[in-house]
Amino acid sequence: MASVLERVVAVTARVLRLDPAEIRPEHSFAADLGAESVQSIELVAMFEEEFGIDMDEQEALSVETVGAAAEYIAGVCRKQGIPTEP
Repeated sequence: MASVLERVVAVTARVLRLDPAEIRPEHSFAADLGAESVQSIELVAMFEEEFGIDMDEQEALSVETVGAAAEYIAGVCRKQGIPTEP
């Protein structure tokens, strides 16, 4: 199983149609990767589907970087009892 960060990168690349190799943890979804508001909402939905979690939409949309998203999602997974490691 891929790490949380690797899975976040993969989903981000799919939604934003980017090369996963070009996505870094410090990249901002909007400023660096060009995510628009509609795509940000789609990212939240896809992260929920990928990890089998329910996120607070306002909290999730306030996360600005790829690395911060991975940390936030890992925390949500822990709270909801969803394993993130094999």
